[in-house]
Amino acid sequence: MKNRISKTYSRRELFTGALRYLALGVSGVLGGLSFAKTRRFVREGKCINNGICRGCKAFEKCGLPQALSAGRVLRNK
Repeated sequence: MKNRISKTYSRRELFTGALRYLALGVSGVLGGLSFAKTRRFVREGKCINNGICRGCKAFEKCGLPQALSAGRVLRNK
C-alpha cells in the first residue's frame, strides 16, 4: 500500500484555490478597515449613522449634540 502525502493539483485547481483565498483575504482586510474607521469616528466624536439617532447602536452612549437633543425629546414624551 502506497501512501501519498502530497496531492498533485491541476493548474485550474491551483488558480481557483489562490483566487478563493485572495478573495477571503481582501474581504477580511476591508472588514477590518471598516471596523477601524467606525471606531475612529466614534473616538473623534463624529456621527457614524448620518444623523439618524433612533436607529443607531451607539445612541445611548453618544455625546453628540444631536443625540443629546433627541434623547431629551424621547424622554419628555
